[in-house]
Amino acid sequence: MAKLNGGQALALALRREGVKTVFGIPGAGQYEAVDALFAESTIRYISVRHEQATSYMADGYARVCDDIAAVLVVPGPGLFNAAAGMATARAASAPMLVVSGSAHHAGPESAELAWMRPLCKWVGQARSPADIPGLVHQAMHQARSDRPQPVAVEIAAQVFAAEEEVPLIAPRAMAQPGADAAAIDETARRLAAAERPVLFVGAGVQRARAWSELQQLAERLQAPVLSGRQGKGALSDRHPLSLGYAEWRYRPLADWYARCDLTLAVGTSRDFADWQHPVIRIDAAEQMSVPGVTAIHGDARRALADLNAALADIAHPDRSAEVGALNRARFNPADQLQPQWDLMQAVRRALPDDGILVYGMTQLGYYSRNYFPTYAPRAYLTPSSHITLGSAFPIALGAKVAAPERAVVALCGDGGFLYNAQELATAVQYRIHAVAVVFNDCAYGNVLRAQQRQFGGRVLGTRLHNPDFVALARSFGARGILAADARALEESLRDALAVAAPTVIEVPVGPMEREF
Repeated sequence: MAKLNGGQALALALRREGVKTVFGIPGAGQYEAVDALFAESTIRYISVRHEQATSYMADGYARVCDDIAAVLVVPGPGLFNAAAGMATARAASAPMLVVSGSAHHAGPESAELAWMRPLCKWVGQARSPADIPGLVHQAMHQARSDRPQPVAVEIAAQVFAAEEEVPLIAPRAMAQPGADAAAIDETARRLAAAERPVLFVGAGVQRARAWSELQQLAERLQAPVLSGRQGKGALSDRHPLSLGYAEWRYRPLADWYARCDLTLAVGTSRDFADWQHPVIRIDAAEQMSVPGVTAIHGDARRALADLNAALADIAHPDRSAEVGALNRARFNPADQLQPQWDLMQAVRRALPDDGILVYGMTQLGYYSRNYFPTYAPRAYLTPSSHITLGSAFPIALGAKVAAPERAVVALCGDGGFLYNAQELATAVQYRIHAVAVVFNDCAYGNVLRAQQRQFGGRVLGTRLHNPDFVALARSFGARGILAADARALEESLRDALAVAAPTVIEVPVGPMEREF
């Protein structure tokens, strides 16, 4: 055993568990940890400008790659600032390891530790440096197993500073749970007997890297594939069986779905309690009993592979014609809202097939759920079911850190972008070459429209005074571009993605209609 202080014990434990990136802001009570990270050549430390960005960036990082990033924040305000990103990651099933100090001496559970429990899958507290490797090991196991979510370890200042002999722990391979063989056989029997089966996919398919198995099963069953927001791209929208995002408010899609006779839902937290026909749900997390839903506990990739093996001799009639007809009607350019359709098509044409789109809570973000075709896995990132305003740009930065070879674009509104515009400094300093497209209507547009139409025009708090976003970007040392229309947006975005520099593209827009 080596004699280490708590900071050194943390840095060594992170390295041994495969952590390659730490997002943080150095502060009192964690000096030893930051100093120890200085000596770890395999770990990249990225200092941000607000703790909210630490957890958002760790979230985007985890959703794009197979690694888990760590977040290192001071207790109290630092931890509380990171809470929005932790809650978003929990809702999005994105893992991260949050390490925070304590405002008190190590001892009974602190207020901060108790406060973290609802935001995290698992929390632990180090009472001495010797505790740290074991806690980090357990935390990473929890983060990776079943449904991935944030985990946290609290390490008080005096634990970081103390020295003692510290046992180091070897990492272990993570075996994902396989589904019960009898349940797989019964599911295969029901799928083979179904005349109009449909597949519904969520984030679990993305995390398990199960997209090849998904495509194979869809083709074998000739089962059209619908996705939740986080499942977009698990099957390319170019595939003849892809129906894209399941927008039930589009009536023809809802009517079509009502004629299906069995849904296999894979890797989604949706409970399906109100669905119109039998549902078989496969998920890595344990599931509550829901009437009409058969729940199977298992990893998406392993379960889909087992189903493909069990259905190897099955051949169902081709259903691509009905999928194509529904898609042509749904996405007929003549029936779309403007300027949303032209702006969205401009982004799609400029972005490579494997480029990553991060949508924010803005009119074009909402619109993208239905009308941005996604061609690659892990290429469409959402603000989660928490619909977290201000998350898009820092999530995009984290995604770009995880996948620097892929183009990354954030769709932002003027209001949401200013939540984390200061992270332009981080992007410039660390050469994180993501692009933010800021649609500027000088308003919280969705709420403004509701005030005008539903509340008698009583407008309060929704009209905004904004900076010159182009000048703001340039003041940080980033590139700033003004794009007046869809054609200029496409040209500007192509240019931005060809240049190794963080870029803000401002697109002035007016009030927009909303339609699903």
